[in-house]
Amino acid sequence: MNKQNGLPYEGIRVVEFTHMVMGPTCGMILADLGAEVIKVEPIEGDKTRNLLGSGAGFFPMFNRNKKSIAVDMKTPEGMELIHKLIATADVVSENFKPSTMAKLGLDYETLKKTHPKLIYVSHKGFLPGPYDHRTALDEVVQMMGGLAYMTGPEDRPLRAGSSVNDIMGGIFGAIGVMAALRQRELTGEGQEIQSSLFENNVFLVGQHMMQYAVTGNAAKPMPSRISAWAIYDVFEVAEGEKIFLAVVTDTQWKIFCDMFGFADLYADPHLKLNNQRVQARPTLIPEIKKRLAGFSAKEITTIFEANGLPFASITRPEQLFEDPHLIATGGLAPITLTDGPKAGTQTTTPLMPLMMNGKRLGVRLNPPKSGEQTPDILAELGYSADQIHQLSSDGIVA
Repeated sequence: MNKQNGLPYEGIRVVEFTHMVMGPTCGMILADLGAEVIKVEPIEGDKTRNLLGSGAGFFPMFNRNKKSIAVDMKTPEGMELIHKLIATADVVSENFKPSTMAKLGLDYETLKKTHPKLIYVSHKGFLPGPYDHRTALDEVVQMMGGLAYMTGPEDRPLRAGSSVNDIMGGIFGAIGVMAALRQRELTGEGQEIQSSLFENNVFLVGQHMMQYAVTGNAAKPMPSRISAWAIYDVFEVAEGEKIFLAVVTDTQWKIFCDMFGFADLYADPHLKLNNQRVQARPTLIPEIKKRLAGFSAKEITTIFEANGLPFASITRPEQLFEDPHLIATGGLAPITLTDGPKAGTQTTTPLMPLMMNGKRLGVRLNPPKSGEQTPDILAELGYSADQIHQLSSDGIVA
């Protein structure tokens, strides 16, 4: 372990053949935890770097703390280099189509013959089975896995507003790697880990599956669900502002009524208990909305915060750069953008949501430029300066 920063995976080398979100997330988690993660890119660079729209943030978000080497893997010299690199790795991570790595001779079954201690993690759309030939995307599995149904209004399936399965699939891939590293300490052998989008999505909606198993009633989509609590909603208040408010216990109900002067509501015997209030939602919620309409969001926030009641402003993602809690707690770390129209400019990025030894796991390396560490990695693999120059001149590396 690195005595200076105490990162647990110092000394572990990960070689990743990944793009988009799922595979890079796995590598980012391991890199944040101290592993040396080497991203193998094509000569022209990972195409994820150039995505527009909703994909524009993929590369800078999920590729910090990594090194990059750009290699033409269609050449014998490029493949020789790759095999030398894999020989130094503890972990290989990939998220390409099932046949891609096998055609290159870089699948687990081939590599384990010469590298029995290697841990190999594959990120796919589906675990092996009837669906594994299908091409999956986060949106695909959200639709077929019940998440889009649960997110949208009745008869209007709606994908979640983030790449939840890609990100969590990568996290589970990283968890698998961590478990395999521990098991290798005990057995001396590596193994293959598989993580998938579809099965991850099913895990996410498992609570709704179990709701049906327990009650016999199918879970309704979130906008039309029967809430477990009476006041658990977004309220429009003064000047059209919106705020989420929750009152989830009988104790909180008393506090809520006391603080806003709703003595008549608290005295109503039909509203004493939470389940009674849930049954009264059709009339209770409109009444509460009417009574709160004259309060500003700031006034309500002050009252709720002072009395320990749950609340939330309705925040857009771009506003989080200025969130006082994130800033005060070091939840945003500076990085320099490497691609796109703002390449070279500094911004901040969200860190993993955990602390170790009282510290956040920060950014040690900016998202790399394509091939940024190619010369250093080749030199470490034993290539001379002349050989590196020749490989570059021949277009084998960049």
